[in-house]
Amino acid sequence: MKLPSKQLLLPFSLTALVIALDQASKAFIVHNWPRIGTFINDVFNNDFLHIYHVRNKAIAFSIGSNVPDQYRLFLFVLVPVAVLGFLVWYYFKTSDFTPLQRWALAGIIGGGLGNIIDRIFRPDGVVDFVSVKFYGLLGMERWPTFNVADSSVVVSSIILLVTMAISIKQERKNP
Repeated sequence: MKLPSKQLLLPFSLTALVIALDQASKAFIVHNWPRIGTFINDVFNNDFLHIYHVRNKAIAFSIGSNVPDQYRLFLFVLVPVAVLGFLVWYYFKTSDFTPLQRWALAGIIGGGLGNIIDRIFRPDGVVDFVSVKFYGLLGMERWPTFNVADSSVVVSSIILLVTMAISIKQERKNP
């Protein structure tokens, strides 16, 4: 069995960094804003960025908040673990990814694991705390509250999709 090269393993330092920053920031919020829903709008002295400690027992945008508790473990822990496991397997199995795409996948995996850790070890749900003004776009005055893990998944997914689209366009141009 061939061991993974350093180039394949290095992006997982981003995975570890995202998990560490995510869990440290959540611990800070839980310690300093212990009341769920405590709204602090003058931390940064602006209306754009607020710290707002909430818990989310569902997934992104509170999708699935009405799912009965007996199904939550399966839908919000086991399914995401299987998806992340597949991503890790495919990461090592294929040579189709560019180095930047591998870093993006590592960011997605780190963010996913950060929120899974909360779902397993925080019975009140995933800690969300960043609230940004959305200026009425899409009918929302503020974007749904999020955390470091969520940010990593979104930013990394955008990078992955953009680089994949560029790769496809280049392949079509130069078959």
